[in-house]
Amino acid sequence: MESQKLTFFHPDQDHQKTLHLAQEGISAGFPSPADDFKELRISIDQEVVRNEEATFYARVSGESMQGAGLDDGDLLVIDRSLEPQHNKIAVCCIDGEFTVKRLNVTSKGVFLLPENPKYQPIEVTEENELIIWGIVTYVVKKL
Repeated sequence: MESQKLTFFHPDQDHQKTLHLAQEGISAGFPSPADDFKELRISIDQEVVRNEEATFYARVSGESMQGAGLDDGDLLVIDRSLEPQHNKIAVCCIDGEFTVKRLNVTSKGVFLLPENPKYQPIEVTEENELIIWGIVTYVVKKL
């Protein structure tokens, strides 16, 4: 099993910083006239944090979720108040070790699926202690 070290951070709602937002959006097709550009202020925390008390951030460590767009060093937004569901990406603690995987709940059992063919799925058996710590709601990437 791939071992990952996750460091968790709680959002700092006391020192929110607002940034400029292009109100009309940015065209990914044909350019739009610059005259249409209107500014608003936005707080990233206010956009990604739905439940302040249950939201944490953690950095991805490893390559097992690259196929889902989660790369080493990316910042995850994790909501602990959301119910685990089939096909959601979750931060799990299995046998005392944290990992980020896609939940796969079938009639054959519960599996933690990586999104990189170099890694094997983890079948959760009765011998395992599994805690679904939280559901990943956003990923912040550095380009």
